[in-house]
Amino acid sequence: MSGREACNNCEGVAQRDFSNDKLQEGIGKAMERIGLEEAVKRLIGVSEPIEETQLLALEKGMGRVLAREYKAALPQPPFNRSPLDGYALRAEDTAGASKDRPAVLEVIDKIMAGMVSKKMVIPGTAVRLMTGAPVPDGTDCVVGQEDTDYGEKCVRVYRELKVHENMVDAGEDYQAGTVLMEKGERIDAAAAGILAGAGIGEVKVYRRLRVALFTTGDEVIEPGKGREAGKIYDSNRYLMWGRLKELGIEPVCWEHIGDEAKTAAERIAALISEVDMVLTTGGVSVGEKDIMHDVVSILNGDRLFWRVALKPGSPALAFCFQGKPVICLSGNPFGAFVTLEMIVRPVLAYMMREPLLAPERRQARVNGGFHKRSSVRRFIRGIYKDGCVVLPERGHASGVLFSMKRCNCLVDIPAGSEGLADGDEVAVWLLE
Repeated sequence: MSGREACNNCEGVAQRDFSNDKLQEGIGKAMERIGLEEAVKRLIGVSEPIEETQLLALEKGMGRVLAREYKAALPQPPFNRSPLDGYALRAEDTAGASKDRPAVLEVIDKIMAGMVSKKMVIPGTAVRLMTGAPVPDGTDCVVGQEDTDYGEKCVRVYRELKVHENMVDAGEDYQAGTVLMEKGERIDAAAAGILAGAGIGEVKVYRRLRVALFTTGDEVIEPGKGREAGKIYDSNRYLMWGRLKELGIEPVCWEHIGDEAKTAAERIAALISEVDMVLTTGGVSVGEKDIMHDVVSILNGDRLFWRVALKPGSPALAFCFQGKPVICLSGNPFGAFVTLEMIVRPVLAYMMREPLLAPERRQARVNGGFHKRSSVRRFIRGIYKDGCVVLPERGHASGVLFSMKRCNCLVDIPAGSEGLADGDEVAVWLLE
């Protein structure tokens, strides 16, 4: 179905009676709370890894995932080179050399890095050369200039050298034919340097993931505008957008759409062909303004789940529309953040072909305490360092965002916990 057909469908279905009583009846029959891992599994089941590729200049490919293997065409370095400023010569010409009895050699050439000597070194001669310059034919070692008198026409060498001393062999880093980068690897700084050093200036990468981001709520207004009584500023949109950017994703749109189910359905239908995933916040509970249940019905979407056994963010809702996942998160800022991190992020990693993007789990000792009982699996914010996690003294409510400042992990508290005491061991999920 095209976006236009979907919109037409929206107009026809939107006239149905979705009163609160009927909504309650429908969602009362909805599937029970599912576990976090099951929610991720269901989303991955309707998601597809990105197949489309792009050919980009290397500098534009930073942070992208390679869509092909790259091998070295040449050894690295491609020639024997000098690692220091000095003289290339024959080791046997320095036999017995010392400060008192230096070996005296004729300097027949001088080369810098990037130059090549065309002269053949014969017994009793040397070539002056600088760091990185190719070692000339006929020589088998390099003497550092600090062990000479810095001679220009003749040079005195004050010590005996061994064959191959102070020489970097061609291929010391890698040989021709070496696999430099494998398909599916991410281009980081080291990878960029390796590829550039091999003369590779363009890279074939998978295109970026396309995500549409919407916030809901008639009470929500744009930052920077005057605030009327009862209104709040749209922190969720900036929180979600910022986190997606940190994960290497540029949302193709990020809009606020209020509390009108028909409008929300039309916007999703209009954009679904242009994106790989839709994310929304708000409208997922059981109130009169919780519109996302109606949106599922209007779009005739295939519901994947509603309610996940975790806190905060438990009312998360997901459905499949035109083969794309639509994931609707809590309207509470920290609840939305937790579910983005623990449910959406693993799906993003799968679709982007980047396993390292998934959250990383560590074990840590609690510094402080959390004295609230957890009937279901609970996530709280923390600061992880060197095997310990410091918990904020307060500010753990799902609607509180200020205490997230400087936090770099989520603490995973199992269901049935009576609370955390100082020194307890816990699992944490890094936000880095």
